[in-house]
Amino acid sequence: MRVALKVLLTDPQRRELSALSRGRTVQVRVAQRARIVLRAAEGWQDMRIAGELGCGRECVAQWRRRFLASGVAGLLKDRPRGGRPATRRSAATSEILRLTTQERPKEATHWSSGLMARRVGVSGSTVLRVWRAHGLKPHRVWTFKVSNDPQFATKLQDVVGLYLNPPEHAIVLSCAEKSQKKPRSVAGGPDRLRGAA
Repeated sequence: MRVALKVLLTDPQRRELSALSRGRTVQVRVAQRARIVLRAAEGWQDMRIAGELGCGRECVAQWRRRFLASGVAGLLKDRPRGGRPATRRSAATSEILRLTTQERPKEATHWSSGLMARRVGVSGSTVLRVWRAHGLKPHRVWTFKVSNDPQFATKLQDVVGLYLNPPEHAIVLSCAEKSQKKPRSVAGGPDRLRGAA
């Protein structure tokens, strides 16, 4: 029978883990990890912990090892997932943004998800996902404007990124330049106004 690695806690670690296991604003998965480590420190084996907390033995063993390697900080964040980077998806996203903001389709007045999907070589749901993520609505003919700026897609991603994931202590200032409207002339010109007085 395999015996799990022994977990020894310092008093500050025990207090922090107890607070995490009972905290109302703590994520549920972090609270469960804290409970796993607290029971492991009491000498419980992985199967017993798994049975009480309703998770798998492998899950208990993983968080026991993670705590022994990284302490409490190792329980707070998930490690990055493996796998290759999504280069094709990011290239397709850039192309969808470029086409949507800088070109019109030859066979229609505006881009539909089907037209864009055929042009870029992705599914229609992927096109809709990209449009939704970037706040684009090309079907709204009266409010949607195509930009002539070749850097528009990059600028759009920067601005949307600021709103969706702002850096800590960030301040965003926005300034819009509006052209002045010329006053409409009165029919008959200024002489008519003088005559009315």
